[in-house]
Amino acid sequence: MMLRFSLVAVLALTAVPAVAQTEKEVSCGHQADLTAAVVQARLDGVAERDVPEELAKIATWPENYTAVMVPVIAPYIYEQKRRDLRKSDLRSTTYAQCMSLN
Repeated sequence: MMLRFSLVAVLALTAVPAVAQTEKEVSCGHQADLTAAVVQARLDGVAERDVPEELAKIATWPENYTAVMVPVIAPYIYEQKRRDLRKSDLRSTTYAQCMSLN
């Protein structure tokens, strides 16, 4: 009986980091998707002030990501030249940077 309890406890404790990693991957994916959507809005000629409304129409991420990230990321993206945005992959860069943070 004690061996069974110990085995269950060890399995439960080792599974926690895997769940946390999955949550981080999901969060980083949302951030990357939002970044890609802001870039696409810029390429489509959407005015910077209209980005939150445009993203609300297509959002696949929780609302709080838009509220927190758009004021931070949109000014950076909108100061970039469109030709440079077409050449770069900010979605992948955002995901990689997010995943590298502890």
